Amino acid sequence: MNQRIHAISESTMTGVSERLRTMNWERAAILYARVALGAAFLSAVASRFGLWDKTLDLKHFAGFMQYTAEVNSFLPQAAIPFVAWAATVAETSCGILLISGLWPRWVSLASAVLLAMFGTAMAISFGIKSPMDYSVFSASAAAVLLTLHAFRQEGKQSFNHRRLIRRTGDQSW
Repeated sequence: MNQRIHAISESTMTGVSERLRTMNWERAAILYARVALGAAFLSAVASRFGLWDKTLDLKHFAGFMQYTAEVNSFLPQAAIPFVAWAATVAETSCGILLISGLWPRWVSLASAVLLAMFGTAMAISFGIKSPMDYSVFSASAAAVLLTLHAFRQEGKQSFNHRRLIRRTGDQSW
C-alpha cells in the first residue's frame, strides 16, 4: 500500500513539475510576443520622427504622411493627415502598453485590429505580396494569440474568484 501511495505521489509530482515547466515556457513566450510587438510599434514611430537617423524633425514625418497616402490610396487626400497622426498615436500607445503589460486583453486586441487594418490597406493599394513580405498578418496573428491568452487568463481568474465566493460567501473580494 505504501509503495502504491509513493508511486501515485511521485507521478503527481512529475505531473505538477511538467505543468510548471510548461507554464514557465508559456509565460516566457507571451512576454517575448508582447515585447517584440511593442518594440516593432515603437520602432516604426521612432523612424517616422527620424530617431533612428539620430535626428528629430518633421521632415521624416512628412515622408511618412506621403507613405500613408500611398498605403491608403483609396481614401480621400483630406483624410491622410488624420490617418497618419491616428496611426502614430495608436502605435505609440500600443507599443508602450504591450511592453508594460497594462490592459493586455484590450491592448493586444487593438494591436491585432490595427495590424490587420494596415495589412488590408497595404494589400488593397500594393497587392497581397506587400503585407506578406513585411509579415504584417503574422504580427496581427501574434496579437490575436496574445488576446486569446489574456482573455483565457481573465476567465481563469474570474472562475477562481467565483469559486472563492461560493466557498467563503465573501463577496468583498
